[in-house]
Amino acid sequence: MEKNSKIYIAGHKGLVGSNILRQLKKEGYSNLIVKTRAELELLDQSVVAAFFEAEKPEYVFLAAAKVGGIQANVTYKAQFLFENLSVQINVIHQAYLHGVKKLLFLGSSCIYPRNCPQPMKEEYLLTGELESTNDAYAIAKISGIKMCEVYHEQYACDFTSVMPTNLYGPNDNFDLASSHVLPAMLRKFHEAKNSGSAAVELWGTGTPMREFLHVDDMADACIFMMKKAGYQEMVNIGTGTDITIKDLALLIQEVVGFKGTLNFDPTKPDGTPKKLLDVSRLDKEGWKAKISLKEGIERTYQWFLNNQDNIRK
Repeated sequence: MEKNSKIYIAGHKGLVGSNILRQLKKEGYSNLIVKTRAELELLDQSVVAAFFEAEKPEYVFLAAAKVGGIQANVTYKAQFLFENLSVQINVIHQAYLHGVKKLLFLGSSCIYPRNCPQPMKEEYLLTGELESTNDAYAIAKISGIKMCEVYHEQYACDFTSVMPTNLYGPNDNFDLASSHVLPAMLRKFHEAKNSGSAAVELWGTGTPMREFLHVDDMADACIFMMKKAGYQEMVNIGTGTDITIKDLALLIQEVVGFKGTLNFDPTKPDGTPKKLLDVSRLDKEGWKAKISLKEGIERTYQWFLNNQDNIRK
């Protein structure tokens, strides 16, 4: 991938896509293609076909997806399945038809079985039952992974899938009805601090274990993998360490400066008991995460404070 290579970032407004775009610009890549949803509806097959015919991108980062936390995944299963399948089918197939040199597809750690051995290795895919709260989203993502695999097998396409752990950082979604756990907590603690609330209500028991990766590290890893021509194995991207939801809440509480108490609601779902990625495959390729969780939360909170008028909430 050369500095003047024609690179299309699908989903450049989202958490990962926006940071991939920013990192590419920082590294001096100058021929970048981005389109808003109004400009390019990825759900429409004919529109996507026309875009690839006109632009002929050489490299594609497929970061466009419908995403959300537990509540959104449970409530909108049909939309999560339909929209993600449609985007993946349209973009991956057109990338094949128009001779894209390399495509990087962003999956999700939720593709692994609910009771998967920990840490989760790439070969554990499809070895057990999925977590019911996000099975529709997971099935869509698994389909994208398999699509990349079989297009390589049948058509010799250089299409690779990466599986990020739980991501957070600048340009995250802070909407309490659809966001993931870390940004939701950050906003809750911030609002509780500003309103003088005595307590913050949190979902579940606080006992599940989760791994978190700052999106700057994720963008760096994606560009690192895009530069590896011919690499076909799916790859986990994470830190290799995890934390309980309760300890995460305490860490965010400390960063935000909220002085009240935490009340966990055990009637709300916990989701998967533990999700920790085995990152040894990526480690062998020469990449490691650099940003600690506390530093990442501090950066994210500062960004939140600086961008409150424009954030998704």
